[in-house]
Amino acid sequence: MRLPPRISSRVHPQTARFFASSASTPRIPQTIIEKVVQKYSAGLPNGKVVKAGDYVMIRPEHVMTHDNTGPVISKFKSIGATKITDPRQTVFTLDHDVQNKSDKNLAKYATIEAFARTHGIDFYPAGRGIGHQVLVEEGYAFPHTLTVASDSHSNMYGGVACVGTPIVRTDAAALWATGKTWWQVPRMVKVELRGKLAPGVTGKDVIVALCGSFNNDEVLNAAIEFTGEGISALSVDDRLTISNMTTEWGALVGVFPADEMLFGWYENALKKLEQRTFASESIPPPPEHPRINRRRLDALRATNLTSDIGAQYSTHLIFDLSTLVPHVSGPNSVKVSTPLPKLESQQIGIQKAYLVSCTNSRVSDIAAAASVVEGKKIADGVDFYVAAASSQVQAEAEKLGHWDKLVAAGAKVLPAGCGPCIGLGTGLLEEGEVGISATNRNYKGRMGHPKAQAYLASPAVVAASAVKGFICSPSSLDATSLPPADAPTFYIASDPSNAVEIPQAEEPLFPGFPAAFSGRLLFAPQDNLNTDALYPGKYTYQDDITLERQAEVVMENYDPSFAAHVATVLPTLSASDESTKSGVVLVSGYNFGTGSSREQAATALKAAGVPLVIAGSFGDIFKRNAINNGLVCLECPELVADLTATYGKDGVRGAGGREGELTVDKGHEIRVSMTDGKITLCGPGGEKTYKVRTVGASVQELWVCGGLEGFILKSIRTQA
Repeated sequence: MRLPPRISSRVHPQTARFFASSASTPRIPQTIIEKVVQKYSAGLPNGKVVKAGDYVMIRPEHVMTHDNTGPVISKFKSIGATKITDPRQTVFTLDHDVQNKSDKNLAKYATIEAFARTHGIDFYPAGRGIGHQVLVEEGYAFPHTLTVASDSHSNMYGGVACVGTPIVRTDAAALWATGKTWWQVPRMVKVELRGKLAPGVTGKDVIVALCGSFNNDEVLNAAIEFTGEGISALSVDDRLTISNMTTEWGALVGVFPADEMLFGWYENALKKLEQRTFASESIPPPPEHPRINRRRLDALRATNLTSDIGAQYSTHLIFDLSTLVPHVSGPNSVKVSTPLPKLESQQIGIQKAYLVSCTNSRVSDIAAAASVVEGKKIADGVDFYVAAASSQVQAEAEKLGHWDKLVAAGAKVLPAGCGPCIGLGTGLLEEGEVGISATNRNYKGRMGHPKAQAYLASPAVVAASAVKGFICSPSSLDATSLPPADAPTFYIASDPSNAVEIPQAEEPLFPGFPAAFSGRLLFAPQDNLNTDALYPGKYTYQDDITLERQAEVVMENYDPSFAAHVATVLPTLSASDESTKSGVVLVSGYNFGTGSSREQAATALKAAGVPLVIAGSFGDIFKRNAINNGLVCLECPELVADLTATYGKDGVRGAGGREGELTVDKGHEIRVSMTDGKITLCGPGGEKTYKVRTVGASVQELWVCGGLEGFILKSIRTQA
């Protein structure tokens, strides 16, 4: 296992933020992503410069929810909220289950629309398109803004230089009620694209090859900044595809720069908006679009952001576009990618092909597929499903003649929406079938039966395969213009600046937050300790289970004696002063809390008397659930390494302690200062100190409020 790198008032809201945040250059160098987050951080201490690893309270430009709006409404109401703090911040788009015409689903959609109308929220109904595409088309995702969505593919906004990142449903409810939620700034990764793509090689090939080349968690839970001379020739559609699938690559953000290619794309968008009405001296011009308009574009050009010289990155990856040939991902894994020429010789038969999803169903994608199938027919025994990313895309494709070419060839049209990509509606893969798709995920069972096989490729390759009946390249692809059909050139750069760490500035604690955590250290020498080990699945849907009962079963699937042992330790502990929180401090390995989204994995630990968990790293969803429920999580690889070497069986994690115990307790007392991050460990071998990055004021306030729901209630009372 490769361990992840260490984390070393509205006149016009967008324009106001743009100029306000660009007035001065921070003393500490920042990446462009850190600069954008700085703009959208609320309540920062004076002089605070946002860096990777910081916990901040963010007030994003926009927050989007889709079909999952219903559960967010329920969460919003259950915590006592009645008013949307900023209706202009919120966007609803119905896109996932749009083929479902059942009374139940139509009633759900009607309820969501009614809520939107009541609260003055921008609402896009089923059929308008996939939410991510709509947010780009309508300017909710805009360069150098921060826009979040309750969906994992919000990374896509990075294709237009917007910092887009996913949130969970509780975060969405918090944003509706308060306009804010917390976020930990991810570690920064620079991905340098060199060279130029050969004819016929696309953005989809780039990201498929990146996922298959750097497939050892190099970008896990990171914020990617794409750089290099190779970017200038990548179209905005290519960039959107690449950013979209940085999700599958493991990242939380994937941002391209705002350059002349992007400016040209927005100029074209402006022209389309100006053509919405007939030109006439007697007719006033159409009203200015609220988000894509001349004033905003001019402001963008005047204050274009770039990363500072000396900005810090945890990793620097280099990929040579000129060495890339078309690639295919799979089967059933994005971490496996194969040059198309090598796969084509196997003549892998297919039964279904898909040109759908927010990844590759824009006008250029439809045009590429149409040029392949023009004058041909889809192969016998193959179903080729096509859905535009939005109604706007479909209308333009129809106007240009691309749509009719696909239909004439025998493509089966689906409504603009997610559909088969998410495993909903018509055309799913059946047992034993093989499909090739221009979507973003080919996980086992995602697009249908778990015993089917799914491959991912570019729209042209998907269309060519639909015509031939097996995975192949389009006839228009000139093999003589391609580089050799070997693995592309890629490597991790050796950059001395990556090793430089900027020390965390000491900041005042939020009133009521402990100055320190102290208590007995228990060590679970295990990586990938998943949520089922922390809180067994058989209890997850027992809605009436008490916190006391959760404490009794915590860690049951890992160490059945854990809960009882903690219960015997707690009475022996006492805080040294009123500013210290005492309890059991659990230390474990890497990727702690990986697995499902069950929040009981966090609440059970807290209920058992564990106020603090220290690990090498955490599963991102677990960390969100933990902090949302007032459980503090800190990362200290050095402490984990020392405990492993001293107490892990054979000096490694995964086989328990040296005496066969699953949870090691050697009587160590630990104290973690939350002001300066100093860890003091006292045990049989004496005293040793470590350094850890503490949590910021945003997380401290959540802790004082008892979690995110308590914070929301406090904010509601303050507003009343």
